[in-house]
Amino acid sequence: MKTLQKLATAFLLAIVLNPLLALAADDWAQSKKLILDTTSTGAATDAVVTQLPVLVRLHSGNFVFSEAKKDGSDLRFFASDNKTPLKYFVESFDATNELAVAWVQLPKLASNAKTDAIWMHWGNPAAADESDSRATYDAAQVLALNFSEAGGFKDATVNANHPRESSAKPMALGTVGAGATFDGSASVVIPASATLKLSATEGWTFGAWIKPVALDNSSLFSLGSGVTALRLELADGIAVVRQGAGKAQAGVALKPGVWQHLAVSFAAGNATFYIDGVAHGVAPLAMADASGDLVLGQGLRADLDAVSLSHVARSAAYIKAQASNQSADSTMLLPADDAEGEKSVSYFAILLGAVTLDGWVVIGVLGIMAVISVWVMVTKTILLNRSEKANLAFLKLFKDHSTDMLHPDHSVVKTLKRKPELQASSIYQIYTVGLAEIAHRFNAQTENGQKNRLSGAALESIRAALDANIVRAGQRFNSGIVLLTIAISGGPFLGLLGTVVGVMITFAAIAAAGDVNVNAIAPGIAAALVATVAGLAVAIPALFAYNWFAIKIKNISADTQVFADEFLTKSAELHSD
Repeated sequence: MKTLQKLATAFLLAIVLNPLLALAADDWAQSKKLILDTTSTGAATDAVVTQLPVLVRLHSGNFVFSEAKKDGSDLRFFASDNKTPLKYFVESFDATNELAVAWVQLPKLASNAKTDAIWMHWGNPAAADESDSRATYDAAQVLALNFSEAGGFKDATVNANHPRESSAKPMALGTVGAGATFDGSASVVIPASATLKLSATEGWTFGAWIKPVALDNSSLFSLGSGVTALRLELADGIAVVRQGAGKAQAGVALKPGVWQHLAVSFAAGNATFYIDGVAHGVAPLAMADASGDLVLGQGLRADLDAVSLSHVARSAAYIKAQASNQSADSTMLLPADDAEGEKSVSYFAILLGAVTLDGWVVIGVLGIMAVISVWVMVTKTILLNRSEKANLAFLKLFKDHSTDMLHPDHSVVKTLKRKPELQASSIYQIYTVGLAEIAHRFNAQTENGQKNRLSGAALESIRAALDANIVRAGQRFNSGIVLLTIAISGGPFLGLLGTVVGVMITFAAIAAAGDVNVNAIAPGIAAALVATVAGLAVAIPALFAYNWFAIKIKNISADTQVFADEFLTKSAELHSD
């Protein structure tokens, strides 16, 4: 009978609560998926972490504050399934300056993965405030000082280890949220409690963000008094744990004037020191249980933020994730590219869809110019590279056989004609013209029974023939380059024309419709700018190619001219009287 009553009760609750839950889900107008990255691009953790308070920073770049309530009380956080609610609390929510800090307890964080996520919902004016710091931290954390509470510093955990007295000055902006400044004479005293007892058997972990003003000797925290007092000190910037005669210290010192996450974990007789989530020293420490008043910042000259104390030894992965998540430039928690349940937006498709007919005409003309420019660039690159390679091969031959190659009937000359790779050489073509001029004169002299020789007039005639062919070769190399100059100068102007006309049409359409808002104006203006982008996309590659071709053509022309002078000089030496 009792079983039937329980089933009936569960059935009735399901009938009643399901519509309410569906209605509540629909009441939140906005949502965003935040991906937790523990790979090498994020926190880079190598082990699973549980019960981690994850920091969520909100600012104008990732959150629209006008869509939420002014105090942020309509914020809600859910697990990866977007159904399981997560415990959270809002440390601060400043809608005026558009800055907010929230903490979300993540039950489990996978290692070296991007599978975990947090769903954030907001945009419900009727929502009640469910922020609860006491439920956000696990039972092992006995102290959490965020220094953001109005009216004095408070412990955010369920243990209520609130300071009894404090002379530290609050600062509006730390590295996480608000912070506290210690000037060397200030301190924060937290009275002894049953939860502020650290056991050598269970271990403990202390963590804080610290920005030292100077690397002098001071106490970061002390627990208890007398011989059994446990102290975490800074000796010239190096973290040192002391209890009685026992001592353990870090391997490196903190840096002055820079926010750093310092953590110390004690377990199994060893103290491990972490700076920004990276272990910097493990040292043995003979420790007894410690309890009593906890004092922060005696003699300390530094800024502190997000101070935490746990009565268990946190794992290296936990501390790594904690430091990575809370750092100002964290890449551990990032918005998803395509949030589930939301329509994927393609900005490129929006732009193309808003382009007007005149814009498409301009883009079409620019597309034709782009195709022509690419054709010129490809053909000229092939031509110039082949000519340059062939010129080098011919010059090497001429250097080795210059005397033989200046006699038209020599066997070396006949061999050159059977080398197809030289046909692309502009210098070889000039050489064949000059050699043909010499052969023509020698044949005429042989027919008249005269000695083969070159007079001054003949050399000048040969020079004229060489110069003419050098000019023609230059024209061949430069042919089509004018199309690149047209693309360089005309592309941006055509794009600008398309943009101006598109903007004019957009404003005319808005004036006719009488709908003046950002959503009506932005697509048209953005689409009009596509024409300018297209014009620049045509002109910029053409500009680079034009300058590269100009240098290549100049170098080839210079080599050809130098060879022509060398050819005439050596011909005069061999064949003049």
